[in-house]
Amino acid sequence: MTTAAPPSERHYIRFGRADRLLHAGLMTSFLGLAATGLPLLFSDMPWAATLVRVFGGFIIAGTLHRFFAIVMMAVFLIHVGRIGYRVFARGEYGLLWGPGSMVPQPRDFVELYQHTRWFLGLGPRPEFDRYTYWEKFDYWAVFWGMLVIGGSGFLLWFPAAFAKVLPGWVFNVALVVHGEEALLAVGFIFTVHFFNGHLRPGKFPMDLVIFTGVVSEDEMRQERSLELARLEQEGTLASRAAPPPTPQQIRTGYLVGGLAIGIGLILVGLILYSLIGSSH
Repeated sequence: MTTAAPPSERHYIRFGRADRLLHAGLMTSFLGLAATGLPLLFSDMPWAATLVRVFGGFIIAGTLHRFFAIVMMAVFLIHVGRIGYRVFARGEYGLLWGPGSMVPQPRDFVELYQHTRWFLGLGPRPEFDRYTYWEKFDYWAVFWGMLVIGGSGFLLWFPAAFAKVLPGWVFNVALVVHGEEALLAVGFIFTVHFFNGHLRPGKFPMDLVIFTGVVSEDEMRQERSLELARLEQEGTLASRAAPPPTPQQIRTGYLVGGLAIGIGLILVGLILYSLIGSSH
């Protein structure tokens, strides 16, 4: 007779391999863009010159910056293409609305209100489904960044071509927008996103799900009880069963994730140092 595994040993797939690979590409390209772009933005700071020398000079740093921009654009287009294929070719309309959609819905605003009350000790902690309101905010921030930062970056990358159809003042605006929006994105990702994803209580020092792709049943019950109940009611929970992460996966997740968090926090420290230093 086979004994069922205790709840703490049951694991379920949360992110497939394609999602994890795309996140890895996005994470790597973002770190690369931040590390090569910030020295150009704070070129008058001593640390910027030191970091640029690590890359081999400003010219090489600029080339690497454009390379990482291409990687990020490719990741973004692949992701959008996959969404389009799943919706229009496979009929997965649940990606556009419902519990499995990243589209903001009325429930997200209700959960934000309930969560705020819980933070203030005025009510119980809300229950969440597959995606939370802050995860959706992070998700759509990428689209905003690709439009604003990516668009202004292309103007600055090919000024001669765009100058044939655009007035000169547009490039001055693009330069300011590209730098300021990129600075805002870096600050947000390396503080708010890192805290929500890894450093908040209950996840510290790291949430490994984006590296392993699986989540335990206990964690689902605590973090996403509505999703767990919905899958059980639909009878689809068993189809998502997966083996627990291997020790190698866990070590790799901590190594890669720890390196990313470390680099991000160092860059945030350099940004704060530069901004405080320039104010005096």
